[in-house]
Amino acid sequence: MTVSPSKVGHIGIAVRSLEASLPFYTDILGLKWEGTEDVPSEQVRVAFLKVGETRIELLEPMSAESAIASFIAKRGEGIHHIALDVEGIEEKLSYLGEQQIQLIHEQPKQGAHGAKVAFLHPKSTGSVLYELCESKPE
Repeated sequence: MTVSPSKVGHIGIAVRSLEASLPFYTDILGLKWEGTEDVPSEQVRVAFLKVGETRIELLEPMSAESAIASFIAKRGEGIHHIALDVEGIEEKLSYLGEQQIQLIHEQPKQGAHGAKVAFLHPKSTGSVLYELCESKPE
């Protein structure tokens, strides 16, 4: 088995405030806002903006304990992760583990839009945080 994502699903950008950040993306860049959703498993509130087949996902921490709050405290606002759309996420994670890729999640968690998600540790990926996403079946 090889890991072959179908596309870049989204680029996650950590922000302190969705309310303060959204006007830049919608009014200045002219991106289409698709909605906002709370993701309790990650303690974040996310806003989705459409760019062609890809989305920008703005991530606002819902608590000081969230990974996004920690990220912003250490690095400031900015690009947090790149999400790759995959099918068969459990098999992909198993394959990556066999290839000695350090996984943050060995089993997928529930993400936004009911998707299954799992993160790969930047220590194994050239310092880039990657998220694998498998969309909820329609």
